[in-house]
Amino acid sequence: MKKKLGSKNFHYPTLTILAGANVNGKPNYEAIAWAGIMGMRTLYIASGKSHYTNRGINENKTFSINIPSVNLVKKTDFCGLHSGNNTDKSGIFESFYGVLGNAPMISECSINMECELAETFTIDDHEIFVGKIKETYCDEEFMTNGKADLLKVQPILFSFHDSTYWKIGECFAKAWNIGKEAK
Repeated sequence: MKKKLGSKNFHYPTLTILAGANVNGKPNYEAIAWAGIMGMRTLYIASGKSHYTNRGINENKTFSINIPSVNLVKKTDFCGLHSGNNTDKSGIFESFYGVLGNAPMISECSINMECELAETFTIDDHEIFVGKIKETYCDEEFMTNGKADLLKVQPILFSFHDSTYWKIGECFAKAWNIGKEAK
């Protein structure tokens, strides 16, 4: 029998990302677990209204999504615990810029997506930034057959309900294949 748990979000674990934006002429990175896919080339991030990174996104109309590997968990957690309002995070990582020219990305992250701001809206106390991906970058060492390989990337997964980080295990089935016949 099912037990009611109340209004709880169990859409977890989720990918932990580092959102990047230039604020006051410097790169700033914020750890975000509230992010998702809206289409093949569209994604969103949700950031508390008071967060420092929001200023840069709103001003420059660009941001980056950086996918850190488990070896960057300490620096990633630091970026989530410390606000750019009080801590200069521009020197934590080596930054680079791509085709948009003003969305800082993290060299140490295996995958980076450079996004142009498409829309911003507010829900409760969060600003939701919808971005159109203009370019994606991946280090060759994290690729197999020309595609990013999640087992090589080893992204950080976050479970909100118990505040823990996880990593990817093994692939156990091929999507859009095993359900051809339901029995």
